[in-house]
Amino acid sequence: MQERSSVAELANALKRELDRYSPGGKLPSSRALVERYRVSPVTVSRALARLAAEGLVVTRPGAGAYRAQPPTDTARAPGDTSWQEVTLSADTATELAPRAVDASGVLATLAAPPPGVVEFNGGYLHSSLQPERAMAAALARAGRRPGAWGRPPTEGLLELREWFARGLGDSIGAADVLITAGGQSALTTALRALAPPGAPVLVESPTYPGMLAIARAAGLRPVPVPVDPQGVRTELLAAAFKATGARVFVCQPLFQNPTGAVLSPDRRPDVLRIAREAGAFVVEDDFARRMVHEDAGPLPRPLAADDNDGVVVHVSSLTKATSPSLRVGMLAARGPVLERLRAIHVVDTFFVPRPLQEAALELVGSPAWNRHLRTVAAELKARRDTMTAALHLGLPELSLPYIPSGGYHLWLRLPDGADETTLLAAALRAGVALAPGRPYFCAEPPAGHVRLSFAGVAGPAEIAEGVRRLRKACDEVLG
Repeated sequence: MQERSSVAELANALKRELDRYSPGGKLPSSRALVERYRVSPVTVSRALARLAAEGLVVTRPGAGAYRAQPPTDTARAPGDTSWQEVTLSADTATELAPRAVDASGVLATLAAPPPGVVEFNGGYLHSSLQPERAMAAALARAGRRPGAWGRPPTEGLLELREWFARGLGDSIGAADVLITAGGQSALTTALRALAPPGAPVLVESPTYPGMLAIARAAGLRPVPVPVDPQGVRTELLAAAFKATGARVFVCQPLFQNPTGAVLSPDRRPDVLRIAREAGAFVVEDDFARRMVHEDAGPLPRPLAADDNDGVVVHVSSLTKATSPSLRVGMLAARGPVLERLRAIHVVDTFFVPRPLQEAALELVGSPAWNRHLRTVAAELKARRDTMTAALHLGLPELSLPYIPSGGYHLWLRLPDGADETTLLAAALRAGVALAPGRPYFCAEPPAGHVRLSFAGVAGPAEIAEGVRRLRKACDEVLG
């Protein structure tokens, strides 16, 4: 008999006998159980541990196992937490900007839908696209490195900072880079460092809901600047700086989330010039550079590579292109702002665990890394093409104004008058989960939208099935 089966059988047998003992009563000794059930001492120990974890027995080292006392009515009675409503809202009247956090847009891409539901709401690569073997090998090698479990430098391992800096041009070196616990942590540090509570912060519209949540949690006031297929509209950016006096603009110049737009070559210098004239920082969230599609062609350099005056605070991460659990990212900046970023980073996190940094170094330094990126580029293109073809054929009433050459999602506009919430509920009933468009806007949206991810599903067959289910939901809601 397998050991696991023996443990389960013994635990079940002991459960059936527990009524023979009064609460607090002592069970037979381990030796007696070994002899009665003809199992090993290890099996007895594991079976008792299982019952203890379920709260049925209490084990006392050197004394034996006892039937647990039943919970009292007092222990089950809920406490009165209504006082928290007053406390949490006590400062609302005096706050420049409320710090209540709406995490619904983030949770829409993090929450796992019920089994059998097609995940068009995902924000990460499907497990079949993740470099699991390469990451496992990297983690194993990292764990054997001398000092791998010691305390790393607060700014991050030098070799990893050098690797990130090489992608940002000659003007940025390792000394300008901080290693962070993923891109979300880097954005949090940047916004807290660059703007005080109550200050306006310019954001693209629509934009990443996680960044909006960060801004609001820090007491900032997001101000929308519309984007089109060429990226942020720079004439509106200049007007927004003038009207608000903002000192921060957050943007995603490459494969913008959610539209997929790439900032055009003629607008790139304008963004830097406009920010410099306003005495403002540009937070460049370069989240999707390693998720380029096979047909994209040469990519534009990061804005940070063309910045001579320390305008750009650059954010990047390995997470999107690898695994949600490889939370290793970076911040790059030049000038006095780097000290402020470093101070806030240290206060918030101390440092990123060294084994994780060592594993990231092992991964990006291995031959498997470039092979993985090439595989992802080919797979994302194939999945994008499959989804766009299925949508054009099966759901022509959903407008797809832009087909991206990077990233992992499509941004669809609903027909005029269509209710976004109703469609999402109908889609979930039909067996497909979507990301709602409303959380991507910090002001009133011009229309209903949904975001569909093609990276978090198993492959083309699941994409086709998901679009078929979405057709069913649209028939129900749109008529």
